[in-house]
Amino acid sequence: MAMFVSIGTLTSHLLWFPAGVAKAFPVQHAINVIAGVTLGPIPALLVAFAIGLLRNLFGVGSLLAFPGGMIGALLAGYFYKRFKMYGAAAAGEWIGTGMIGALLTVPVATFFLGSKTGAFFFVLPFLTSSVAGGIIGLVILRLITKNTYVKLRAVPPGKSA
Repeated sequence: MAMFVSIGTLTSHLLWFPAGVAKAFPVQHAINVIAGVTLGPIPALLVAFAIGLLRNLFGVGSLLAFPGGMIGALLAGYFYKRFKMYGAAAAGEWIGTGMIGALLTVPVATFFLGSKTGAFFFVLPFLTSSVAGGIIGLVILRLITKNTYVKLRAVPPGKSA
């Protein structure tokens, strides 16, 4: 978990692109997908919370990172646990961050940031960022699992590959 938090915190501001009125930081979403697959839903949620907290403490994040990132990480882990497919983890990230998280940022933006934005204002930037990060996470997971050792270690004891 600490490794994911450090990677997510240190690299989140290095790779970004404009997404509408916001900046998209896809590394956070890639970390959510990878943590959801490797650690499970609750640890992935804790990783996303820690990254959001550290980014805010360092002044490179905003309060909007909490509802989006945490829900996306939770759903990425849950969807992977339920369906055992990397694509399901990415879909959980896209639904959790890109749709649900984006809608839940409206009250955060209204009450804590004083913003008067519409309900769907954050959906496009959040969805853009989470889709890009989800794809990066999928690519990394597929590259990792091409390693024979990882494949053998991923099979539970008593089960055959």
